[in-house]
Amino acid sequence: MFNDLIGKISDFVWGPPMLILIVGTGLFLTIRLKFLQFHQLPYALKLAFSKDQDHSSEGDISHFAALMTALAATIGTGNIAGVATAVIFGGPGAVFWMWMTALFGMATKYSEAILAVKYRTVDARGEMAGGPMYYIEKGLGWKWLGILFAIFASIAAFGIGNMVQSNSVAYAVKESMGVTPWVTGLILALFTGFVLLGGIQSIGKVSSFLVPVMALFYVAGGIIIILMNLDKVPETLILIFGNAFSGKAAAGGALGTVIRYGVARGVFSNEAGLGSAPIAAAAAKTDMPGRQALVSMTGTFLDTIVVASITGLVLVMSGLYSGVDLKNPQAAEITVRAFEMFLPHIGQWIVSIGIILFAYSTIIGWAYYGEKSFEYLFGTKSIFFYRLIFTIAVFVGTTIELNTVWDIADVMNGMMAIPNLIGLIGLSGVIVAETKRFQEQRRIERQKQNSILG
Repeated sequence: MFNDLIGKISDFVWGPPMLILIVGTGLFLTIRLKFLQFHQLPYALKLAFSKDQDHSSEGDISHFAALMTALAATIGTGNIAGVATAVIFGGPGAVFWMWMTALFGMATKYSEAILAVKYRTVDARGEMAGGPMYYIEKGLGWKWLGILFAIFASIAAFGIGNMVQSNSVAYAVKESMGVTPWVTGLILALFTGFVLLGGIQSIGKVSSFLVPVMALFYVAGGIIIILMNLDKVPETLILIFGNAFSGKAAAGGALGTVIRYGVARGVFSNEAGLGSAPIAAAAAKTDMPGRQALVSMTGTFLDTIVVASITGLVLVMSGLYSGVDLKNPQAAEITVRAFEMFLPHIGQWIVSIGIILFAYSTIIGWAYYGEKSFEYLFGTKSIFFYRLIFTIAVFVGTTIELNTVWDIADVMNGMMAIPNLIGLIGLSGVIVAETKRFQEQRRIERQKQNSILG
């Protein structure tokens, strides 16, 4: 009865009203920001990956490290199993709606980050603390709503950012190497605990190394498959764009089902609107909120338009998404089979290793989100306790069935989004004002550069 109740709550929380609110907020912010995510993307990518990172401004970690920490938490099993679920249930057209969600979600992610940096504060340990709970409290003046966000985020971290991920790693290692889940759980917990002891500095360093390696490894495998099957690409794109509007979904429900699965899995993939990524953005060393906001915006582009698209294209190209048992789809297994179909003996390892690295990076990224939310509620002295319980939960996640955990995680993620979206809409005027201030600063900087060159 409890499982059924949680499942029904999850379906309600992630029903059409929530998806419309998330995408609608992204569209609203896109219009208010004059489609900033499109014309500023090249400069944003240059900022994120420049060798000349800002090391002198106030903050704990560099632009790049903050982005990698956010991507560590964002690029997870959702990029493999989540995308597969969207295609299996929604058909090829779901990939198109994932793209649309990401394009508007970039404006949301930008807005989250600009508020996170503007309203961040320094905690008792001398570290930066920021995120939706702070900009809701300090910007809107609604501390009770900030407290609600922090509660939901603290709990959600144990689900989508912990046990769900460790369970995926244990399953992948067992299938590919035959290792008993509890052994994997013990090793994973030890690695997690070791990284968490070093705080955001340690998480930032590990993420800065791990995220580029794992993303390039997985994307390279997908690009090789696409290049080896270029003749199938036009047909694949026709299927994606055609089905996006024809409404052919395996789960029934015509066009609404295609859009729902595409949007829902797009949100799970890039987390735009959930309010998680701005917690990492608040730790960045930056002179102006707008600069880090542009860097954070690239996370949605990299996560969905690049990494998740690889999974979607390979799956649609393979055709293995059709005829799947919808009661037990085994989404990750379908992705493994799709890669293996095009790259025999290699494809399964690309996906299996991808699942392991993606899941572990998500654990350490979400550990920081949960920790900062818990700190907001109970102060800095509670952090060690949270890290200890979080590390133990990593082990527990590898040894139990997680159907109920999945549903609770879904509910908590949805509940996180509601206060965050209220904050974004309520503070949209501040977002626009800060953006104009940053653009004026950039204009002055360009004038100085031109005068020096002239």
